[in-house]
Amino acid sequence: MASDNEDIKHVLGLSGGRDSAALAVYMRQNHPEFDIEYFFTDTGKELPEVYEFLGRLEGFLGKTILRLNPERDFDYWLKQFNNFLPSPQTRWCTRQLKLRPFELWLKPVLASGKIVNSYVAIRSDEEYREGYRGKHPNMKTILPFKEAGIDKNGVIDILNSSGLGMPKYYSWRSRSGCTFCFYQQKIEWVRLKELHPEAFEEAQGYEKNAQEHGSPFTWNEGETLDQLTSPERIVQIKKDYEERLTKAKLKMVPNPLRSSSCQIDNDDLFGESKGCLTCHK
Repeated sequence: MASDNEDIKHVLGLSGGRDSAALAVYMRQNHPEFDIEYFFTDTGKELPEVYEFLGRLEGFLGKTILRLNPERDFDYWLKQFNNFLPSPQTRWCTRQLKLRPFELWLKPVLASGKIVNSYVAIRSDEEYREGYRGKHPNMKTILPFKEAGIDKNGVIDILNSSGLGMPKYYSWRSRSGCTFCFYQQKIEWVRLKELHPEAFEEAQGYEKNAQEHGSPFTWNEGETLDQLTSPERIVQIKKDYEERLTKAKLKMVPNPLRSSSCQIDNDDLFGESKGCLTCHK
């Protein structure tokens, strides 16, 4: 890993998720010689648990996490895209609310001739993932977890041993990012309705507005939020989830040396999404 000097700016993006937080802890513990600037791109549509976790992480790091705010909010870009909801096919939310503020922040730094080392929390067990690759030749993406062979269990161990533990929303949701993220599983939409009804109602409002304007997309493919949260559908979704969880537990081989190996989250049950690395790590 490159040494520190004044011609290099070190940055590490935090999503409010498990992996990027663990990377921040890892870099502080293993590379204190780097003056890393930690940043969080705030869409204004995050879970309250995300902000709480970032506050605790700031306490551990001993420095403020820079908040990058998009120059235009979600509602503005929704109108620019003809009120069509973002989707796995058209992820304009990531482009405009996450990547654009990041690029604008670093543009003058890169223009000055500095090298920017961007540390990204891709684990050693994520062969299919790649970090953000900027077009500027001075923009360098570094993957410390891959270099060190740190996998998912290793990430959980880092957070637990630091005293931070997992973000609280991992008890019911497998990702950070916007409250209405289209990568959520059906059971996570149900839990959003139960735990954060105001955020769920906002998502419903966006969906109904999009449909009125001819959008072909709903937040959950093939099913509106109204349909997904009808009483009988909620019962079925919870039943399906419990059955899937039971099967996963029966197949699991516990590792007595790792308490984290006994934990099953929604990524284990449904498979990890390959999209929106910027939002969810």
